[in-house]
Amino acid sequence: MKMKLTGRWLLVIFFLTCFTKSIYSQQIVMDRGWEFARADEQIWRSATVPGTVHTDLMAHQLIPDPFKGANEKAVQWVDKKDWLYRCSFEVSAEMLQKDMLELEFNGLDTYARVYLNNQLILTTNNMFIPWKADVKKYLHPGKNQLQITLESPIKHDMPLFLKDSLIYPAGNDVSDIPLSVYARKAPYHYGWDWGPRLVTSGIWRPVTLHAWNKATIRDIAFQQDIKPGVAVVKNTITVEAAVAGSYKLNVTAVLNRKNVVGITVPAILKKGINEINVPLTIKQPQLWWPNGMGAQNLYQIKVKLFNDQQDVAFTEKNVGLRTIEVINKPDSLGESFYVKVNGRPVFMKGANYIPQDNFLPRVTKEKYAQLFNDMQESHFNMVRVWGGGIYEDDQFYDLADATGILVWQDFMYACTLYPWDQAFLENAAKEAASNINRLKHHAALALWCGNNEVAVAIKNWGWQNGYAYTNSQYDHMIEGYNKLFKEVLPKMVQENDPGRFYFHSSPISNWGKKEDFTKGDNHYWGIWHGMEWFEAFNTHIPRFMSEYGFQSFPAMETIDSFATKADYDIFSNVMQSHQKSPAKGNTAIKIYMDHYYRSPVDFPAFVYLSQVLQAEGMKVAIEAHRRNMPYCMGTLYWQLNDCWPGPSWSGRDYYGRWKALQYYAKRAFEPVITSTVEENGQLNTYLITDAFQRGTAVIKMKAVDLQGNVIWEKNSNKHALQDDRSIQVNSVPVNEILKGKQRNEVIFYTQLVINDNVLNPNLYYFAIAKEINLTDPQLTIRCQPGAAGEVKVLVKTTQLARNIYISLDDATDEHFSDNFFDLLPGEERTITLHTARSAAEIQQHLRKTTLIDSYNH
Repeated sequence: MKMKLTGRWLLVIFFLTCFTKSIYSQQIVMDRGWEFARADEQIWRSATVPGTVHTDLMAHQLIPDPFKGANEKAVQWVDKKDWLYRCSFEVSAEMLQKDMLELEFNGLDTYARVYLNNQLILTTNNMFIPWKADVKKYLHPGKNQLQITLESPIKHDMPLFLKDSLIYPAGNDVSDIPLSVYARKAPYHYGWDWGPRLVTSGIWRPVTLHAWNKATIRDIAFQQDIKPGVAVVKNTITVEAAVAGSYKLNVTAVLNRKNVVGITVPAILKKGINEINVPLTIKQPQLWWPNGMGAQNLYQIKVKLFNDQQDVAFTEKNVGLRTIEVINKPDSLGESFYVKVNGRPVFMKGANYIPQDNFLPRVTKEKYAQLFNDMQESHFNMVRVWGGGIYEDDQFYDLADATGILVWQDFMYACTLYPWDQAFLENAAKEAASNINRLKHHAALALWCGNNEVAVAIKNWGWQNGYAYTNSQYDHMIEGYNKLFKEVLPKMVQENDPGRFYFHSSPISNWGKKEDFTKGDNHYWGIWHGMEWFEAFNTHIPRFMSEYGFQSFPAMETIDSFATKADYDIFSNVMQSHQKSPAKGNTAIKIYMDHYYRSPVDFPAFVYLSQVLQAEGMKVAIEAHRRNMPYCMGTLYWQLNDCWPGPSWSGRDYYGRWKALQYYAKRAFEPVITSTVEENGQLNTYLITDAFQRGTAVIKMKAVDLQGNVIWEKNSNKHALQDDRSIQVNSVPVNEILKGKQRNEVIFYTQLVINDNVLNPNLYYFAIAKEINLTDPQLTIRCQPGAAGEVKVLVKTTQLARNIYISLDDATDEHFSDNFFDLLPGEERTITLHTARSAAEIQQHLRKTTLIDSYNH
C-alpha cells in the first residue's frame, strides 16, 4: 500500500532524514546581520543571506521587480557592477580552543574574494561547488568581520572573450556578447527561451563557521552488492583528523527506527584525510522502489567516531538498497535506451525540471515539498534535472528518495560549445567531482548525462557556417568538446561513482530523419519548432522520448501578477516581453489554435484555450509513447515548472498552479489506462499497464452521438494485468463505428473496470474540436462536505461538456483533484478540493468554464 505524502509529511521526512553534520562540533550559521553595498558607492544597506543582489535591491526599492511588466530590461545594469557583502560575528574564547575552525560557503555566485578581518582567505570561480577555508589563525575572541567582494561576471569574463576572438554558439544567451560559456554559473541566468536574462550575484547558499576537536567525518560513500536474501553495503568513510591516533568507528544500519546490523572497528588515523572501509551485511534487505512499484525503503547508515569512550564525531546518511541499470546498446530495432530497477525494465514517466526561480534562495522548503507532492500525485517515476540550471539543493534529492522519483541528472552544460583551456577543464573536473560525491548516495539517482543537446547541435544546427568558424577553429572546438564530455566528465564519474551510467549528451539522436527514432533517447521538436501537427506524435516514436512539448499561457491569476488589463493582448509589449521564444512564441500558439479550435472571444478565453490546446497535444504524445512499449520505454515532457511567470511549455506555472497539461499528464500517467488511435482505417484500442499492477481488467467500449445515444458498443475479454505492457484489445473498421454518421457527430468511449472497480473513461474524438458543434452543456456544480480538509465537488452535465475548468474567483492556491475533463451527456463526476474552507464558502466562489464558453459568450 502506498501512502500519499502531503507537503507537510514530505517536510517531516526531510527534517528527519537529511541531518548530515556532526552533532559533536560547534557551528555558527551566518544568516543575520548582513549588509551590502555597490562597490563604487560604498553605501551600506541591510541584506538577506542566503540571497542575491537583485532581491536585496528590490527589498530596498532600488530596482523594480523584474518579473512585473517589462521591468526586466530596466535592471540589466545590475550585472555590470561589483557588489560587497559584510557581516560581523562573535567567536568565544572556548570556540577558539577547538583544533579546527573552518568557514564553509555552500554557494558563492560566482566570482568572489572573501576577507576575514581584512585578510584574503578565499577566491572563488564556480557557483556550483562549496568552498572551505581554515580560518583559525585569522579569528580572535569577540567580534570578527567577514567581507565578500562579488565581481561582476560580465566584467570578469569580458577579457576571456577578447582573448579568444570568437563568439561561442550560445544562442540562448540573449546579450550581444555571449559570455555565459566562460562562467561556471547557472546558464539560464543569461536568458533562455522560457526565462529572463537576470545575471545574479550573491551568497546563494548558507555560510557556516564550523569548529571541531580531534577529527570530523567528511563523508560516507556506499557501494552495494545485492543478491537474493542478502545485501552487502560497503561503506567508505572519509575522516579528517586534526590529531592523529587510535580511534574507533561504529557503523549501524537502521530501518524504521530499528537497528538492523552494526559493527565497531578500530581506526588508526593519520593527520589529514583518512578513508576507512566498513562493510555491513544486511539479511533479507527491504528494497527501494520507484513511485508506483513499491515502498521507498531507506536505511539510515549511522557512523560514530570515538576515542577512549569519548564521542568525537557523528554523521548519518540514507541509502536505498536497489540496483539501477540503463540499457543503451544496439539491438534488432536500432539502439535501446531504457532503465532497469532491481532487474525489472521500467517505463519512465515524468518531465524535465528547470530551477524554480531566477532568484534561487527564494525557493523554500515548502516549494520543494509541494513540487514532489505534485510529481507523486501525477504518477511520475522520473524527473530530468536539465543541464542549463543548477545541481539542485540537497532537499530536492532527499525528497526524490522519499517519493520514489528517479533523477536523471545532467551536468550543467547546455546548447553551446565551451572553452577547452586547461583552467576551464580543471574547474569543470572539480565541479563534477564535488557534485558527484554530494549526490551519489541517493537512491533516486539514476544516471549522469554530460550535457543538453550539444552533440546533436554539432551535427545538425549549422554552427560552423552560421558563426563563420574556420575549419581550424571548429576542429579545435570539437576537440574541446571531446576533452570535456568524453574524457574529463566520464573520468570523474568513473573515479567517484563507479558503475553509474554516463553518456556524453542528450539526445543521442536527432529528430529530423526516420532512422533517428530507432536510436537511444530523442528530443522531438517537430511539433512546435517544426510546426508539425499534433498527430505527428502518433508516428514519430523514439526508443526513449526525453524532450518534447508545446507552449501555453499560465492562469489569469498568474498573468495578473505581472500585467494589467491594458496588457491583455498576446502582442502587447508586456506579453511579448514575457514570451521568451520570440522566433515562434505567441504566433505559434495562435497558428495551432486556429487549426484545432474556433477563435476565442477574448484574452481570458485565449489563455484558457492555450492550456487546453497544449494539454490535448501532450495527451496524444504520452499515450503514443506508452502504447509503443517496449519499443519506447520513457516519456519526459518539456517542461514541469517555470522560473518566472509567463507563457512557456510548463505544466505547473511559477506559482505552482496546475495548468491543464498537469491534469492531463496525471490521467495519462495512471498505472493502467486505455488508449484509442486510428491506424490504417482501423480504430484500435490498447490496454497499457505499468509495473507492479495486478488483477484483471475489462474494457467497456461504446460509440455515442453528441446527444449520448449509443450507436455501437462492446466489452473486451478479461485481461490479466502484466508489468509494463501495451496490448491491443480491440480493432474495428472506423466506418463500422461511424455507421454512416459524420466524423464530427461521433465520440468513442472506453472505460476500464479493474477488479470490479470502475475507472474514469477515456474519450476519442473522430474530428478536431472546431468541427464539433457543441451546445450549452447546462453544467451544474454542487459542493458538499468531504473528509477532513476536503470539499467534494459534484459536476453534472445534460449535454456534452468539453474541457470543464473549475476555478475559484478569489485566486487561492487550493488544489482540485481533477480538472479540464470532459463529460458525456447525463454523466456526473465527483472531484475533491483540498481546503480549510467550508463547502458553502467554496460554492460561493466557484467558477466554471467549458470549451463552448471560449468562443460563444
